[in-house]
Amino acid sequence: MGRLKTHNYTTTCETIDGIWSARKYVNSSGFDPSLFHDADGRKWFLNMRWNHRGKGTGLNPANDLFDGIELQEWHPERGLMGEVATIYLGSDLGLTEAPHLFKQNGWYYLTIAEGGTGYDHAVTMARARDIRGPYETHPQKHLLTTRFSSDSPLQRTGHGQYVETAAGEVFHTFLCGRPLPGPRGPFCALGRETGLAKCVWHDDGWLYLAGGGMVPPLALAGADRLPDVPISRMFSERLPTEFQWLRTPEPARIFALTGRSLRLIGRESIGSWFEQALVARRQEHHSYSASTAVEADPPNWQRAAALTTYYNRHKFHAVLVTHDLLLGRVLQVVSCLGDWPGEALTFGPTVALPVGLIRLEVRVDGLKQQFYWSRPGEVPQPIGGILDASIISDEGGRGEHASFTGAFVGMMAHDLTGQGWTAEFLNFDYLPLQSA
Repeated sequence: MGRLKTHNYTTTCETIDGIWSARKYVNSSGFDPSLFHDADGRKWFLNMRWNHRGKGTGLNPANDLFDGIELQEWHPERGLMGEVATIYLGSDLGLTEAPHLFKQNGWYYLTIAEGGTGYDHAVTMARARDIRGPYETHPQKHLLTTRFSSDSPLQRTGHGQYVETAAGEVFHTFLCGRPLPGPRGPFCALGRETGLAKCVWHDDGWLYLAGGGMVPPLALAGADRLPDVPISRMFSERLPTEFQWLRTPEPARIFALTGRSLRLIGRESIGSWFEQALVARRQEHHSYSASTAVEADPPNWQRAAALTTYYNRHKFHAVLVTHDLLLGRVLQVVSCLGDWPGEALTFGPTVALPVGLIRLEVRVDGLKQQFYWSRPGEVPQPIGGILDASIISDEGGRGEHASFTGAFVGMMAHDLTGQGWTAEFLNFDYLPLQSA
């Protein structure tokens, strides 16, 4: 019952890049499952428990939906065994999820996420002598959080695991965001990123950040940063690994690689819940440009090929090669400005296009973005005005707790007649830029 259905499975493989086994069902009581392998060979399955019953029914009054952490013994062949134990209800911050167990010096340590994926996000720790509890909470409650430090360049820190190297160094991973200031408050176009913080064990048997406090540093001492390099892709026989597509296990319905191009097979509109021909890569920098050369001659206004900055069906900007009854082949800018659940569209200017290959480009600089177009060898010229790039972010539209995957930039095609009209994209360039 309720709005969330969570089914948990296991799958195994001898190597991480090998062929994984068929899934085995485990349970459906909540999400964020994890396995703990104890020193005695026993295995334990953890997950948060989802409570659909409404306000006042949960075991943690901070948020009734998140109803504590469950633990049950699990066997690879026999599945779940024995009784389910609720081992931890969480702190007063609530939204207790993402449990992970590890063992150190006779203690079972539980690391969990709390506060949701927004600006109250935190990693909380607890420990017990017995795996089933009772668990006591960390003396400072959270191992790491930025919820009290709005001036930190890292925000929304939470969800992580303990890591110990062969050399004995200890770290804790975490998810985070690097927000920029925007017209409606801070926004994270890059989504949830992964961080790593050096930690130390204190004499009280608890883990702490090496630098003290609860705010992880922006940079990890001794780690070298990889240089930002432009990435230029020509589409041949295989889709480059950074590209992703939406929702379908049947990619042959939405694209094909011809040897000279990425052929997108127009499906439903860019605002569809269902089948979209959208192939895109993540935005990895606050400022960048992306461009593609497209061959497309839509026979009517129901077909289009586009370059898009995309978050989801109610947060996107796109420049479409389409058709106008009076002008013929045209470019048109279209946006959905975070309008949910209505998904109202905003249309920009329409520009008549000459025949032949067209280069489309977008330049993003923080909270601003601009589309450009040109014929081969010509200087790109802008189409439309400067657009609000802060909408294409976790905080855009429904807000921080509804979105956390980050913005994408890529190519799309639609055919609203359902006949599968196609467009050819010859390349895709992604260039990191310095902020203006």
